[in-house]
Amino acid sequence: TVVFPCVPLLRVEGPILKTQLLETTLLTLINYATLVATNASRFRLEVGDDKILLEFGLRRAQGPDGGLSASKYCYMGGFNGTSNVLAGKLFGIPIQGTHAHAYVSSHSDLEELKTRVLHDRITNEERPFVELCLQYLYEIAPVLRCDPNQAHRGELAAFISYAIAFPTNFMALVDTYDVIRSGVPNFLGEQKRKYA
Repeated sequence: TVVFPCVPLLRVEGPILKTQLLETTLLTLINYATLVATNASRFRLEVGDDKILLEFGLRRAQGPDGGLSASKYCYMGGFNGTSNVLAGKLFGIPIQGTHAHAYVSSHSDLEELKTRVLHDRITNEERPFVELCLQYLYEIAPVLRCDPNQAHRGELAAFISYAIAFPTNFMALVDTYDVIRSGVPNFLGEQKRKYA
């Protein structure tokens, strides 16, 4: 952290009336920035430089510009990127993220998938992606001690369509429906393609 205990971060000197007028503004500008940047730097110190840290706090930020500020301060504190597109554009922060829960819930079944194949990364050969994901889902379900028929097919369709669109940079939200019975099995069923 760049802020140390018992060391002033800022010193304001002047007539009491003028400095009191500045106090709230200065504290507002400094306190949140140092809070978020310090917290981010603690995460960075804990995990080391070889791990990727991403900030996804836009929807939970305090106030209308809180998300923009938090994205900037997390990056200053050592995070690698943000899901906040505006912060990425304004501050040059690398933009990374997942799909939205709304994206998952907008899919209802595997039949709605228009693209059903994925090209192999090495051979460029077309592979029947939907069928392979279903096969992998049924293979992984016993290991997870879950019923593959309880896995939400719309969620799997969303994962498949997203993976087809972003085959090398896929990150999924597994908690749209049921993490254990649906999200994790669907995710692992889709991810096995990388290792098959």
